[in-house]
Amino acid sequence: MKETGILMAVSSLPSRYGVGDLGRSATEWIDHLAENGVTIWQILPLNPTGYGNSPYQPYSSFAGDEIYLSLELFAEQGLLEKAPDPFQQYSERVQYDAIRAWKEPILRAAWKAFVPDADYQAFAETEWVQEYAVFRAFKKANEGCCWLEWELWQRDWTRDKGGNLDAYQEEISYQIFLQYQFLRQWQTVHDYAHKNGVRIMGDVPFYVGVDSVDVWAGRENFLLDSDGRPTFIAGVPPDYFSVTGQRWGNPIYNWEQMEQDGFAFWVKRIGYNQTLFDIIRIDHFRAFDTFWKIPATCPTAVEGEWIEAPGYAVIDTLYEKIPNLTLAAEDLGDLRPEVLTLRDHYHLKGMKVLEFTLDFSGRFARDTGECKENQILYTGTHDNATLHEWYGSLRTAERRKLRRWLKKQGFGTGSIIDRLNACALADRSEWVIVPVQDIMGLSGRARMNLPSTVGSPNWEWRLPEMAGAEKALRRLRPQIMQRKKP
Repeated sequence: MKETGILMAVSSLPSRYGVGDLGRSATEWIDHLAENGVTIWQILPLNPTGYGNSPYQPYSSFAGDEIYLSLELFAEQGLLEKAPDPFQQYSERVQYDAIRAWKEPILRAAWKAFVPDADYQAFAETEWVQEYAVFRAFKKANEGCCWLEWELWQRDWTRDKGGNLDAYQEEISYQIFLQYQFLRQWQTVHDYAHKNGVRIMGDVPFYVGVDSVDVWAGRENFLLDSDGRPTFIAGVPPDYFSVTGQRWGNPIYNWEQMEQDGFAFWVKRIGYNQTLFDIIRIDHFRAFDTFWKIPATCPTAVEGEWIEAPGYAVIDTLYEKIPNLTLAAEDLGDLRPEVLTLRDHYHLKGMKVLEFTLDFSGRFARDTGECKENQILYTGTHDNATLHEWYGSLRTAERRKLRRWLKKQGFGTGSIIDRLNACALADRSEWVIVPVQDIMGLSGRARMNLPSTVGSPNWEWRLPEMAGAEKALRRLRPQIMQRKKP
């Protein structure tokens, strides 16, 4: 059976409070997916967003972002007297700073009303939870500064557990509460998806941010100087998206050290995410084969070199240590053949993007054999233009050629966006995933991210209400159900 998925970030869900959350909007969305034959919901990382509100620069690989906590569920638990009045309910952009400031006193009120039990106490003693809570408490005390700017004893706390934490205990307790509630709410969403035949694909960035508990508490895993600052950083060389490359700023892994301890960081990280999701999509999978190593002193990504990574050793270890692991590979871009060999060695599904397979000097990749069954075909990803924006960027002759080709393939009726979606859903790929922006035919204003740029409007797009997405799903239901036929 071929499957259909929809890509929509949790942050993009409609809700009463300006950002998607893990309450009614999430379960209502799952209802709509199930009713229309969709079996995969792909999301973006749920970790606490850091620099530029990017989910790919999180404070932790384990923690969840408290911005997604449902206040309505807190009211149902009795942690709030009632659900608050709506706040930015119909905004089409997530105003992260404003929402965090508005939610903060409400979350603290819920924490004050919470009575810990044995389940909570067991959770609170988990190593990553303890480290994350202390990290956030120190960060708050330092007005949000990167941990590299903290006092020495705070920077080194995970090494010797030195220093008096009495002044931080209240904040530590609050942060643990947030993570406990996040996990409970997420598990409810995850269980609800299972009951309705929907699997959730989570996205795990290959790298972590320098201003993260991962680096603060595990400096030995990264190439850093004696002060903890990266000596080399990650990115990609000049490509389709940028003539100067993409300088992400993430620290490079110390693979030699990681190999000595059995890749413990990766086992813990992927193992924990396996408990949260049914499928884990590894963003920038190619770095398991080779990664672009940029000197930290370079202002762009032009200077750097490709370095081989121990991909086979890492992935062998992951499959050995983590039961029922299901991985998918983001393998887009200019790749050397060895990356595809690595992917295929583990029978991982790679990716194709419809926008990139329409070659106007040749034929659609499906006809040339480039698109395979064991892969995921996307109309676009969070980094691409929407179909509407992409089609609008084509020259007149290219649009004409595309319409003729679609008609020849049997997709000659409906809007151009409907025809492109139908084309994708008819593909031989085992999984076809369509961003919600594309099923709705939205313009470039709904684009999620423009690579090599930081800050607004990236990561801000959201649905103010569910009706448009529900209607679009119903319109695609016949093609989705056709894919499910053996």
